[in-house]
Amino acid sequence: MKSVIETRIKESIAVKTKILHDDNLLSEIENLTKEVINTITSGGRIFLCGNGGSASDALHIAGELVGRFQRERSAWSAIVLNCDVATMTSIANDYGYEEVFSRQITAHIREGDLLLGFSTSGNSENICRAVQKAKELGGKTAVFTGGSGGKLRDMVDIAIIIPDTITARVQESHIMLGHILCELAEDELTGYAHE
Repeated sequence: MKSVIETRIKESIAVKTKILHDDNLLSEIENLTKEVINTITSGGRIFLCGNGGSASDALHIAGELVGRFQRERSAWSAIVLNCDVATMTSIANDYGYEEVFSRQITAHIREGDLLLGFSTSGNSENICRAVQKAKELGGKTAVFTGGSGGKLRDMVDIAIIIPDTITARVQESHIMLGHILCELAEDELTGYAHE
């Protein structure tokens, strides 16, 4: 067991080391942070969604945005599309699972809002359709994904693509980068100066 534990930790470190040395990826993280800040300061809302473990990641990051991350500040509007079981199941039943997020986006998104999807493969059809709908309605779009970035890579305004294909390693990195995004946005919007 110990050898497996050590191997998984080393694998996670290796992926994070790749991220650390990928200037394009670091720039995209900065771009997404700026878009989140712009959305908040302009009175927009952030919509998040994912499937399975990525649904939990969407909930996690939304909790940091609405509540707080590390600093006392005002609440920010972040709405998770995969948390309303009644809405999701009614849409899935009537329109199909592929529409569970796009139907909600149709109801809620406005120009100036941001849709942030989580899809380790980049090919989740329900997120692809939500992105299409968000763009049609004037929203900005971003995704946390992995591997090649899948179909979503070229569909969104900003793609955070983790350089690995193992779902667990990708999701671990999504949470790390989500935390960094929350920290930077919070520091910027509360006037905290980094040394």
